[in-house]
This record gives sequence, C-alpha cells and structure tokens, in this order.
Amino acid sequence: MTDQRFIIEMGMGNDLYGQDYTKAAARAIEDALRHSSIPLFEATGLSHDAMRVQVTVGVQDPAAVDCDSLVGTLPRGRATVTAVKGGLNVTNPDNGNVIVIASAAVEAFLPKQG
Repeated sequence: MTDQRFIIEMGMGNDLYGQDYTKAAARAIEDALRHSSIPLFEATGLSHDAMRVQVTVGVQDPAAVDCDSLVGTLPRGRATVTAVKGGLNVTNPDNGNVIVIASAAVEAFLPKQG
C-alpha cells in the first residue's frame, strides 16, 4: 500500500547574524507548521503515528544542516528531514555579514484510505 500526500506547507526562515544553517532551517520549518491545522485526526480517529512527515529544507550549504536535530522539532508523525541546495545567502557589502535564508517544504502522508 502506498502513502498518499494530504498536506504540503511551505515556510521561510533566516539567521541574521550567526550564519547558522540549522537555525535558519528550523525557523523555516516552524514557519511552515504555523500555517497548518489538521483536524483530520480528531475527525477520523486516526493516530498521528500513521502519518509520515517528509521535510525538505533548501540552504546554500546543505552539509551544514543538522537534520537529525530538526527531526526532533516536528511535533507529530514519523519524520525525516533532508537538506538540499537552495535558499539564499545575502552578504552586507558594508561589513561582510552574511544573512542565511532557508526555505522548507513540509509534506504529510497517510496510508491510502479505502
């Protein structure tokens, strides 16, 4: 039986001063989660454990993202987090400070319902 995606939310986050890709990614995930409310579980009696959550975060340096720590920030479901090349780094020409901008897609899947 294959899973069926039932929600996708997008978010954006940044780290203004520390060049911390994980912090920017966490903020992007949090932004995406703040945009959703899923009454499906209460309405159907399904367990949150039935939900598979797949998160993709885009940053300029994917290797700098601690994906395992980000899994722990997700409140429900069986989660995975993958970092890919994306996002944006913006350098202040006056002082060289780099702002890290991350984007996130949070997808939720359930087993196909009969």
